[in-house]
Amino acid sequence: MRLAVFSDIHGNLTAFEAALADYEALGRADHIWVLGDLAAFGSRPAESIRRVKALVDAAEANEATKGTVRALSGNTDRYLVTGDRPHNKPAENAEAFRSLVRGLRPRHEAMLWGTEQLTFEDYEYLSKLAGECDLRTDGYGYVIGYHGTPGSDEGFLTPETDDEEAADMLLDREGRLGIGGHIHRQMDRQLDRVGWRVINVGSVGMSFDMPGKAQWGLFTFENGEVTIDLRAVPYDVDAAIADLHAVGYPHAEWAAKRLRQKPM
Repeated sequence: MRLAVFSDIHGNLTAFEAALADYEALGRADHIWVLGDLAAFGSRPAESIRRVKALVDAAEANEATKGTVRALSGNTDRYLVTGDRPHNKPAENAEAFRSLVRGLRPRHEAMLWGTEQLTFEDYEYLSKLAGECDLRTDGYGYVIGYHGTPGSDEGFLTPETDDEEAADMLLDREGRLGIGGHIHRQMDRQLDRVGWRVINVGSVGMSFDMPGKAQWGLFTFENGEVTIDLRAVPYDVDAAIADLHAVGYPHAEWAAKRLRQKPM
């Protein structure tokens, strides 16, 4: 059995199509998960939502494939729906305050622009997305999917997270393999104390560790074991940036920098 997992498309349809083309070239999978952050911060928020929805609808239309394609909500999907914004630590001095203000404007205006691009149907679809999913695999056991951490779309489980803290994030869940997104970096960690292996498939549309690559993961379950292929597919970054300008995206160069460069 094979499971394909995508996360953090962020409205970058160019990157998502590249990842899907790679998926098709590898022969598809029995299940597909999309772990949230579908729309915000890219040039094609509505189109990205509809592309995901089309995958889900196609599976639901066939009795044999119902339930095999799952899409979750991420923190920025929630922001688009509710108007929430991420919390910032209070600035400790005047310089930090000015930096905070400079950073707030492009993020806020980009989120507002993203919401304005949606139809009510797009908005409603985001509002109804679940927060987690799971799958029982023959011979291997339970696999769970989430955006940030189980129970939190803003939780961070990174390569640097302390082992004990990471283990605590999974204590009230059953399974042995956890798959997430949110951190925009790929990761493969074994948490021996609690018997979990935790994977991050990275970001399709805004990779932090591999700018210019559309990241996703392919999981193959066979004979009680799992083989994990963390993919990173080149896509046309220049085309994605040109599209930001073409659609009148606010602060297009701010968004372009996020596609070209690793964050500091």
